Amino acid sequence: MSARYEVLEAVADFARSTDARDWVTLRGLLADDARGYGTDGAEQVIAQMRTHLDGCGPTQHLLGNHRVSFASEEKARVWSYGRVMHIGAGDKTGQTLELFGEYDDTWVRQAKGWVLHRRAFEISISLGDWGVLRKAQ
Repeated sequence: MSARYEVLEAVADFARSTDARDWVTLRGLLADDARGYGTDGAEQVIAQMRTHLDGCGPTQHLLGNHRVSFASEEKARVWSYGRVMHIGAGDKTGQTLELFGEYDDTWVRQAKGWVLHRRAFEISISLGDWGVLRKAQ
């Protein structure tokens, strides 16, 4: 299996785990010193993600147009177009937030496999109600 394939499988697992709210699997896909979603450290990254998704309804992180560049055998930079749909829950039922943009990730290979070290998401289009992103009620 090629390193490109392996790292893109990790990218896909991260999206699937996010949509499933599978925080245990997500933790395994993060480097201890991960940086993303406006914070540093794997536990803090997950906590930040939960402040947006625990009170949100279903989501889908659809990724494509991947570009992969290897700095070494243990470090890859991955750019992926993202189309992310969030469905409101509770008093936000019927509301949606859809984001279009590009993820800029750095992944590192560790003994357990590829883990996310750094993530940024450059939003180019947002449609809908940002209020669907919230903590559990």
